[in-house]
Amino acid sequence: MAVIKHDVRQLRSSEDVVVARRAVREWAVAAGFSLVEQTKIVTAASELARNTLHYGGGGTMRLESLNDGPKRGLRLIFEDQGPGIADIERALQDGYTSGSGLGLGLGGARRLVNDFDIHSRPGEGTRVAITRWK
Repeated sequence: MAVIKHDVRQLRSSEDVVVARRAVREWAVAAGFSLVEQTKIVTAASELARNTLHYGGGGTMRLESLNDGPKRGLRLIFEDQGPGIADIERALQDGYTSGSGLGLGLGGARRLVNDFDIHSRPGEGTRVAITRWK
């Protein structure tokens, strides 16, 4: 698998989340994703970007355009240096929330993509990598 191009976006404000969502849509269009595929990756990106900002205190989103033989994809990596997640399995369960949301964020994002990977430790921050393949 080869990374064709990449970019890093800062997530420090609500406006940064909007800009990140727009960038993901542009990259998905460039990768030839259908409207449904675009919507899925943008929705997952929006949720993870908001989590990075609200729970992680801000961080980054790395976009990577992928080529794996005949497959093309888009990988997004969200990283923060926030408080981390003590119980990842619980956080992935629908209905669980550590804030005032509906508790569908992480689990919902996972269902919208082909590959989902999360690493987090209390006091060390969180890293979530998602990939959507065309």
